[in-house]
Amino acid sequence: MQHLLRFIVILTTVLTFCEATISSACLRCICNVESGCRPIGCRYDVYSYSCGYFQIKEEYWEDCGRPGTSYKACANDYTCASNCVRAYMKRYIGSSGCPANCESYARIHNGGPRGCRYPSTLSYWEKVHQQGCNVNS
Repeated sequence: MQHLLRFIVILTTVLTFCEATISSACLRCICNVESGCRPIGCRYDVYSYSCGYFQIKEEYWEDCGRPGTSYKACANDYTCASNCVRAYMKRYIGSSGCPANCESYARIHNGGPRGCRYPSTLSYWEKVHQQGCNVNS
């Protein structure tokens, strides 16, 4: 019986990790940092355009599965853009080597698939943290 309980605990932990996803609270903090959580259109930023609520780049949109009718339309629709960010995080959190928490998600959003490992993304995390999100948000 004890072995069965141990197995169930381990299985539950593994399933929880596999299903880890960015929370609505963390998404909102990132959205506030990127655009004041408004559909602000596109702005030129570091060699390409970043668009919408989360200032998503076209390559990010492609990595999240190309939801919506187009890159710019999705980026400027909160539901589509949120789903894109969720899909991007789900795709990359497991291979990033970082824990599935708001800090890692924010740093991946800012620095790409392994952004949670780059010291340069710590200042971005501080901005997200100042929006009221903590590591476990």
